[in-house]
Amino acid sequence: MLSTFRRIGLFLILNIVIVLSVSLLLKVLNVQPYLTTYGLNITQLGIFCFVWGMSGALISLMLSRKTAKWILGVRLIEAHERDNDLNFVRRIVERQAAALGLPMPEVGIFETPVVNAFATGPSRSRSLVAVSRGLINNLSHEEIEAVIGHEMSHIANGDMVTMTLLQGVVNAFVMFLARVLAFALSAAGNRKEDSRSSSNGSFYLFTFVFEIIFMLLGSLIIAAYSRYREYRADAGGAELSSTSKMIKALTSLGRVHDSGLPKQAGQSLEAFMIRGNPSRLVQLFSTHPPIEKRIERLKSSYPG
Repeated sequence: MLSTFRRIGLFLILNIVIVLSVSLLLKVLNVQPYLTTYGLNITQLGIFCFVWGMSGALISLMLSRKTAKWILGVRLIEAHERDNDLNFVRRIVERQAAALGLPMPEVGIFETPVVNAFATGPSRSRSLVAVSRGLINNLSHEEIEAVIGHEMSHIANGDMVTMTLLQGVVNAFVMFLARVLAFALSAAGNRKEDSRSSSNGSFYLFTFVFEIIFMLLGSLIIAAYSRYREYRADAGGAELSSTSKMIKALTSLGRVHDSGLPKQAGQSLEAFMIRGNPSRLVQLFSTHPPIEKRIERLKSSYPG
């Protein structure tokens, strides 16, 4: 119960920080209301949507390491760690960071039986790689090495920043297009009525409906790119360990993986976690390809 209240509290704090930060930025930029007595001010609307769309995503990225630690209860694995398994994890991260020419990221463990791992952070120099207790207990050292290589490849490829920028752009377009279409429809529907309150009411209703539609369409774009970067991270993991180790790790993940994320994991971390096989109904919206397809891609790209 305490953990639930903690998660809710952190969620509210994060959203309050975003709202206050964006409101302050809009004031500094002197952004005026986009709905005026003369109609829709496209310039002000564009600035408004861009600031809101990008700011929320960027603030979430800047706080991603702290959010991961707070929500999942990640404990950092220090250099003097006595647990042999955790010490092994840290040594692998150190070795792979050196091979990739990356600054040493923070390394952590979160206590859940779910077999999973993730990488997050606002930049290559301020990143976090974390593994679950379930991953350590269920995978061999060779398989853990490959999984860590996958996550380290996400950091090396700058996937956290790229996904954030893509999400911000999609958010901005969703807000902008929804409001433009909503204004056009509400204005057309109320042209014969001299009622500003009726026009405003229909505008906000149409905006809500169009945002849902465009968010679903935008999520298809984000999910498609995310699946592409997962294939790329698998290739990186194979190069840092070996193709056979990466395939063995994916096979084990497919065998033992719980179909859901840890309950304490927020959606902001979902894109960086290794997932099991999604059902066919949700594959278009899945951030990760089915494991069998990932294995097939590795075998075709690195035969033998």
